[in-house]
Amino acid sequence: MMTNDMAALDPMTACSDRWSQHPYRPVGLFLLVMMLVATPWTAIAQETQAPIQDNQAEQVSPVMVSTAPVLLDGEILFDVRGVSAFPADVRAQKISERIEAFALDVSRSTQSLRLVEEGEFTMIYAGKQPLMAVVNADGRLEGGVERQLLAQVYLKRIAEAVKGHREQRKPTNLMFAIFYALAATGILALGWWGLRWTFNKLDAKIERRYKTRVKDFSVYKVLIFQADQMWAGLKGTLQIGRFLLMFLLLYAYFHFVFRLFPWTAYLGKQLFHIILDPLRVMGKGFIGAIPSLVFLVILVIVLRYVLKFSKLIFYNLAIGRATFSGFDREWAWPTYKIFRMLVVAFGVVIGYPYIPGSSSDAFKGVTIFLGVLLSLGSSSVIGNILAGYTLVYRRAFKVGDRVKINEQVGDVMERRILVTRLRTLKNEEVIIPNSEILNSQVVNYSSMAQEEGLILHMTAGIGYETPWRQVEAMLLEAADRTPGLLKEPPPFVLQQGLGDFCVTYELNVYCDRPNDMTKFYTLLSQNVLDVFNEYGVQIMTPAYMADTDQPKIVPRDQWFASPAQPPENNQEL
Repeated sequence: MMTNDMAALDPMTACSDRWSQHPYRPVGLFLLVMMLVATPWTAIAQETQAPIQDNQAEQVSPVMVSTAPVLLDGEILFDVRGVSAFPADVRAQKISERIEAFALDVSRSTQSLRLVEEGEFTMIYAGKQPLMAVVNADGRLEGGVERQLLAQVYLKRIAEAVKGHREQRKPTNLMFAIFYALAATGILALGWWGLRWTFNKLDAKIERRYKTRVKDFSVYKVLIFQADQMWAGLKGTLQIGRFLLMFLLLYAYFHFVFRLFPWTAYLGKQLFHIILDPLRVMGKGFIGAIPSLVFLVILVIVLRYVLKFSKLIFYNLAIGRATFSGFDREWAWPTYKIFRMLVVAFGVVIGYPYIPGSSSDAFKGVTIFLGVLLSLGSSSVIGNILAGYTLVYRRAFKVGDRVKINEQVGDVMERRILVTRLRTLKNEEVIIPNSEILNSQVVNYSSMAQEEGLILHMTAGIGYETPWRQVEAMLLEAADRTPGLLKEPPPFVLQQGLGDFCVTYELNVYCDRPNDMTKFYTLLSQNVLDVFNEYGVQIMTPAYMADTDQPKIVPRDQWFASPAQPPENNQEL
């Protein structure tokens, strides 16, 4: 009568008995192949039903308490509860260790398992060694089953698990397991080779027959997909199919082989969960995050249209179609970049709480780490960025201007947020950080050249014996001979000082092409030398201690002394 009651409480007991009596019964190769093919689908069906059964068990459970499973070879024998002084996981672990020790000791028969009533609890003994105690609270956990009846069920479950544990480790059964594993390995290798051969043949056949037939797909002369893209998509689909079949083959192999051996049986049973649980967790997380994702999508769309509208406004400012008082056209795009950065920062602040996982400690830790990293390693970068925007609003220079920064003279090639690139007079590219420019003196030769003209100047020391009016007239004549200089405003001469041996004169001329200032200086110097030689006036610079008997001038017939070559038309003579 007791046996019938226990069988009623555990309907899997009878099936377990019959299976344990005939472990690893030999089967034919055909059945082995069918097992390999059917295993993944059977496991999928069982595992997909498990959550429903678990949910039903949770619904009918009268008491929601903390429990832990008692395991043997990865198999759950039953669940036990605990108390604050003796938690469920600690109790379950100790019971599992005692049952495993009993199972490993083959000298002790399962017939030695017995029940002993000791007041308010029932003890399960293996000979003289206690395995566990069953209390009334354990019965309430199982829906109000009497303690004595529950202890009998536990005893029988332990006996079955110990018999199975010992049966699986018999040499005969292990030999059968090794044989089945080798046979499955052979089938795996054969199936793997067969899949590769089949798909290679299929790829070659499809490419030979259909590749030339794939044409560009267009609607009303609008190209939608190119032929190469469509063919790549078709081949990608075949590759995905090959991968899925090989994955199922590997899954069936490992699922079957792992369950053959007692040491890996638990892993084989949990293989489905190991593979599917990450996908299940990601799927649940994605479904739970749908409201937040919808909010983020709407936020991104709103911010995008705000940026598009603002870009249109700043574009009109940049081309001069729209104007604001005191707002320079050159400020349009830098201001738009600042506005865009502020809008994006505002969007990040608004959307941060809705980012999936933003409240997790890992996400917060990564955010803090990135913040510290940026604050420690980007001080110079931020300084250059601020300097770049400051230079824009200071209007120190623009692209194409001839400038002098520190000792570098050149034309501005490019002005970026971090650096400014110059092309020097020797055609060298110099990259200067904006923070250095902000703290340096900048000379812009081009800013006033178009409006008032850039003044080029050169000095010459002339002796006191030469009338100053003659000197000024010769300098102005040299300026008049130089092409490219402005006639208005007219050039002028300044006397800078009366030296010990000569009078220092400064010739000042206007030009509106600052990028050619080096060329103008050369031409102007040549013309000054020519004019002074024509009129027999010697230039006293640099100073000297004594004058020679002969004047230090270049005679006209020696202007083109070797290796200089006179012009062909001799107009300059």
